Amino acid sequence: MPQLQLHHPHVWDLSPEAATILQMALAKQVCLNDALPEIKRVAGVDIAYGKNSEELIAGVVILDADSLQVLEKVHFIGTSVFPYVPGLFSFRELPPLLKALEKLQFLPDLIVCDGHGQAHPRRLGLASHLGILLDLPTIGCGKTPLLKPLVEPGPERADQSPIWLESEQVGVALRTQPQIRPVYVSAGHRISLKTAIDWILRLSPDYRQPETTRQANSYVNQLREAHHSGPDKETEVTQTI
Repeated sequence: MPQLQLHHPHVWDLSPEAATILQMALAKQVCLNDALPEIKRVAGVDIAYGKNSEELIAGVVILDADSLQVLEKVHFIGTSVFPYVPGLFSFRELPPLLKALEKLQFLPDLIVCDGHGQAHPRRLGLASHLGILLDLPTIGCGKTPLLKPLVEPGPERADQSPIWLESEQVGVALRTQPQIRPVYVSAGHRISLKTAIDWILRLSPDYRQPETTRQANSYVNQLREAHHSGPDKETEVTQTI
């Protein structure tokens, strides 16, 4: 089992004001160049909320980068230590995700987050925050935008329109399937926007969302249902593959 190392550790029990200041400091550490290893394993990460907004169910699914077959699933169920504040979701959702990632037999070479990276008002969405902490390549691929493109992308697969922040392109609205709503892609850490787009298209052969997100989302929803149905069922669906 790998040793998960945090490269910029910090406390999580912060006020929103302190978290905002920390966000701006951490954003300066982001690398937007391609500093990737050979990509063999890709992770999807997602969070589901339990019966109340304080219970968080974090899931990580590892896929083979070529076949997109699921190799491993891990999870962690915990409670939040940070309030629900738009733009600061990473401070709420990363603690249980890090606990889940600690359970992996093998660390991924690339992590795709159901959220944002650079396409964030302070350029530190969940994907960038996680990438900095682990010093791993990350991509943000959200279903809804924090920052909106000026125009919609064209109707065909791979059509895209830029997302701007202060005259700098920080992401794209990307059409992964013809005539289907776009997803919102941005670099997280140790990857360029162009390479991030290429990977999201590669991971989305059949559906709007990349297979990493689809699998992680399905997993945490199973966990939520099982968690509320009793411990025996939960054990069954969280088995490592």
